[in-house]
Amino acid sequence: MPPRKRAHSRISVVLLLVAALLSGTFLATNAQAAGGRQHWGEATGTGSGLNRVDLKGWAESQLKDDQARRTRPHPETTPTTRVSAAAHPVRTTTAATRQKALLAPADAAADATPTALVLYDTAGPYGQLGELYAMAAANLAGHFGTVTAKPVQQYTAGMIGSYSTVIYIGSTYYGGATPDAVPAAFYADASASAKPVIWMGANIWNMAGAVGVPQFTQKYGWDPTTSYYEDGGSIGDVTQVTYRGQTLTRTIPAGQDGGVLRPNVLTGPGYAAVTRLAEGLDSSNGHTFGWAVRSANLTYISEIPFSYVSETDRVIAFEDLLFDALAPATAERHRAMVRLEDISPDSDPTELRAMADYLYAQNIPYGINVIPVYTDPKGTYNNGVPQTITLAQRPQVVSALKYMLARGAVLMDHGYTHQYSNVNNPYNGVTGDDFEFYRAHIDAANNVVHDGPVAEDSALWAQTRVTSALTQFTLAGLPRPTLWTTPHYAGSAADYKVFGANFSARLERSLYFAGTLSGASADPNRFIGQFFPYVVKDVYGTKVLPENIGNYEPEAYNNHPARLPADLIASAKANLAVRDGVASFFYHPYYPVQPLKDTIDGIKALGYTFVSPAAL
Repeated sequence: MPPRKRAHSRISVVLLLVAALLSGTFLATNAQAAGGRQHWGEATGTGSGLNRVDLKGWAESQLKDDQARRTRPHPETTPTTRVSAAAHPVRTTTAATRQKALLAPADAAADATPTALVLYDTAGPYGQLGELYAMAAANLAGHFGTVTAKPVQQYTAGMIGSYSTVIYIGSTYYGGATPDAVPAAFYADASASAKPVIWMGANIWNMAGAVGVPQFTQKYGWDPTTSYYEDGGSIGDVTQVTYRGQTLTRTIPAGQDGGVLRPNVLTGPGYAAVTRLAEGLDSSNGHTFGWAVRSANLTYISEIPFSYVSETDRVIAFEDLLFDALAPATAERHRAMVRLEDISPDSDPTELRAMADYLYAQNIPYGINVIPVYTDPKGTYNNGVPQTITLAQRPQVVSALKYMLARGAVLMDHGYTHQYSNVNNPYNGVTGDDFEFYRAHIDAANNVVHDGPVAEDSALWAQTRVTSALTQFTLAGLPRPTLWTTPHYAGSAADYKVFGANFSARLERSLYFAGTLSGASADPNRFIGQFFPYVVKDVYGTKVLPENIGNYEPEAYNNHPARLPADLIASAKANLAVRDGVASFFYHPYYPVQPLKDTIDGIKALGYTFVSPAAL
C-alpha cells in the first residue's frame, strides 16, 4: 500500500472477522479514501466464525446423509403402551407448571455454583468442527459457573448426575458412512434424567431410536425420526429466528447452509406438550417452525448457531436459553458499555477532551483503549521519514488522558505498538492500522488472510511486549491498566494466556484455536472467532468482557455496508433478547461527537443503563 498523506480527519475502515468462510479466509475491508488517512479498527460486522474449515463440504455431507435417512423406513411413532400420569406427570400439567418442575433441579444447582458438561463430536471427516463449536458453547456457559468439555465418546453412565446441565453439540452426522459414536449410556441418561439437556444439531433421531420412538414421543411430544432438514424437497432459506419478542437474523452463504431441522411436533393423547421457544422463518415458502423447542428436560436447537454470526444473529437466542438451564431465577437487566478506541501518542488531545466533556456531562462511564507507543516505521504518514512517539513525549496527550480518567474513564491497554516490525501486516506497518501479535496479508480478492502467529511468537515474546507497554504507562505518569484489548482481536493461544496472567480481564472478541480442549498443540490456522453478550470465563481461563454490537463506521467498503448509529442501535435492540445482557460497542474519538451522541441516546431509549468496564 503506497504511503498517503495523513489528514486531520481520518476515515476509519473496520477489519471484519467475517463468519462466512470463503476460500478458507476471514474477509476484511481495505480501501483508499482520497486525500485522507485510512484507519483500520478492531473487528466488527459479522465478527464471529470459523477459519480454514470446509463448511461447504460439511453442509453437502450433512444434507446427503439426511436425504438418505429420509428414504429409509422409520419406526412407528404411535405409542404402543400407556404410561400412567404418575410416571410421567408432564402429560397432565400445564406447560408453565411442567417447566417449573423440570427446571427445579437446575434451580437448586444455580443457588450454589452451576456446572455444565459440554459434549462434542470428534468422529468422521468433519470431526474437527466439534472442538471448535464446543469451545464456543463452553465459553458462553462460563458466564454461569464451571464448565467441563469432553468428546461425547468419553461419556460414561451416570455422568449427567454430576452437572447442573449437559450440552451436546451434534456436528458430525452419524449414520451413512460414519457410525454412531454417541454412547448408549448418554442416550439413556439424557432421556431418564430430570436434569436439563440442551441438544443442538444432529443425531437427536438416534437418541429416539435408542430409547424407543414411542417412549421418546410420549415424553417429548415430537418425533426426530420423521424430522428433517428439508421442507418440500429443499432446505429453503431460513433467514430469521424470532425469540423473546426480537427478530434475529440468519445469513448463510449460498451452498454452505447445512439446513435447519424442522421438528415434527405431535399432538393428541399420549404426547407431551411441546413449547416452541423460538420460531424459525423459511423465507422461500413462508413456513414457520420451532427453531428451539422444549419438552420435559430436553431443549432442542435445530442447528448449531456458531457459524456465520453477526451482531443481530440467531445465536443470541442460544445465549439466552442458557439462563433457563443454568440460572433460571435471573432477573431482567440490560446494561450498556462504550469504549474509546485506538488512542495513542499521535492522538489529538482536543478531540479527547471533547469526548470526555460529552460523556461526563451525560454521566456515562467508559473505557479508553490506549496504545502507549506510536510508530510509523516507514514514514507512511510522515513524508517517508520514520517516526516513533511515546506517551512521555506527548505531555498534552497524557494530560488529556488524565482529564478523561478524572471524568469517568477507565484506562485499558491496547497492545504495545498495535503493529508489527517494519512490514505491512497487512496494511502499512503503522500503529493502529496493523496487527501486532498475528501475521496477515491481503490477497488478490482484497481479503485479509490470517497467516498465523508472528515468527517470534512465544509466551516470553508476548510477555516482553506487555511489560514494555506497562513500562510506558508508568513513565508517562499514568496508572497501570488492569484491562486489555488485543490489537485487531488476534493473538495466538500462548498470547491470550499471557494477557490473562497480566490483566484482570480482556475486553474484546477473541480467537479460539483447535487443540485447546484436547490438550494437543494449538493449530495456529484453525480457530473459531467469538464475541459475547455478557461476561464469560473462557477456555483460556480468562475473564472476557463483552463487545458485541460493533462500532460506528460511516463509509462502506468492499461490499460491506456502512455501520451507522441506527445499525448499532438495532444490534442493541436484538440483544434485548438476552435477559441479563450487555450492549457493548466502541467509538474512535477522531470522529465527531454527534454520531456517538446519537448512538448513546438510541441505546438509552431501549432501556439500557451505561456502566463502566470496571463494574463488570
